[in-house]
Amino acid sequence: MITPILDFGIAIVLAVSMVLMISRLFVGPTLYDRVLAVNSFGTKTVLFLAVFSLMVGRGDGLDIALLYALINFIATIAILKFFRYRSLDVALSQMALRRALDGEDDD
Repeated sequence: MITPILDFGIAIVLAVSMVLMISRLFVGPTLYDRVLAVNSFGTKTVLFLAVFSLMVGRGDGLDIALLYALINFIATIAILKFFRYRSLDVALSQMALRRALDGEDDD
């Protein structure tokens, strides 16, 4: 009897925290704050999908939650790489050249 009430309470808490992450997305002063908010929102969505699938008694939702977690991780890395290098196609030689130039500026 206590399990459905507990599951519903967890779902409500996750939904409220998701709303807070959306507000952080719009308020965040820097790009990295916004990326962190999107990543946190994705993590909360994965948790919400897992709790919801347990509430309805279907284990298929856990597979979808894991797939969404992988997509969330890859998207976060791609967004951060894009905003660092302004391209998703950065060759290793360009990265080595950039490090060498940055090293010369420090001396």
